[in-house]
Amino acid sequence: MPHLFQVGAGSGGMPVLDMLCRDRRITRVTIVEPDVFKPHNVERHLFPISAVGKLKAELARDWLLERRPDLAVDVICADLMDEQRAPQIEAAIAEADIGVCAADNEPAKYHFDLLFRRHHKPWTLGEVLSGGIGGFVHWFVPGGPCYGCVASHLKRSVTVDKPKAPDYSQPGAMLEEATIPASKSAIASIASLHALLTLHILQTSEVLKTSEVLSEDIGFTSMLFTLQRVPDVFAESFRPYRFRIARSPDCLICRPAEEAVAPEDLDRAVAQALGRLGHA
Repeated sequence: MPHLFQVGAGSGGMPVLDMLCRDRRITRVTIVEPDVFKPHNVERHLFPISAVGKLKAELARDWLLERRPDLAVDVICADLMDEQRAPQIEAAIAEADIGVCAADNEPAKYHFDLLFRRHHKPWTLGEVLSGGIGGFVHWFVPGGPCYGCVASHLKRSVTVDKPKAPDYSQPGAMLEEATIPASKSAIASIASLHALLTLHILQTSEVLKTSEVLSEDIGFTSMLFTLQRVPDVFAESFRPYRFRIARSPDCLICRPAEEAVAPEDLDRAVAQALGRLGHA
């Protein structure tokens, strides 16, 4: 009976969690989310204004149980990278069948990938682009490209010839003065694609054992779906761009190795990848 492990119950993660857990095939869910629900969250979230001040993880649990009383829900009110909670998080991943990453920062995405790769479990990722102009959905399985390979391939940088123009290609991108939030409808659109992809991976991963076969079945490893036409960025709205991204031969994390890669080498590779992205 499938066990879902999800990090993030914010405006992007909660609709994915809601849609997935309405599927009766999922019988257990573990939610990792450290944040408190704040007034500025209300506009784009499922939770009401009366929930302000409460932990998002606990609100998510109550939301799910109101709709699925039979669902087993565990919450970990902590950051994914909290070293003190690492044993609890790893134990939950070891028992899970699939993971969903709805984190909004790069270090967490790399760490999520590392944990799921270590336990040989599939996982999915959804990213809403700044301003809600579109979004990415990605899937990862043992034997396929890691998050570092995908991030390096997509590069996620767009040059717009305007002063202080937002980098629309990056989820959570910001100007020096302000962020550009996505609308709830844009978030829900990408969340729906993310949920559909996750259910498909969950349904087929037991039958289609290899990443090569899954890639043929799905047709992409990453998909960008545009929601708006943006000059110098997207030529058309409502257009999918599908990418088949292979493992990089230079990637220490997921390249075929003649011998086992030491944990310290993996840590160094992640640190180098984060450094290239400016998060060192």
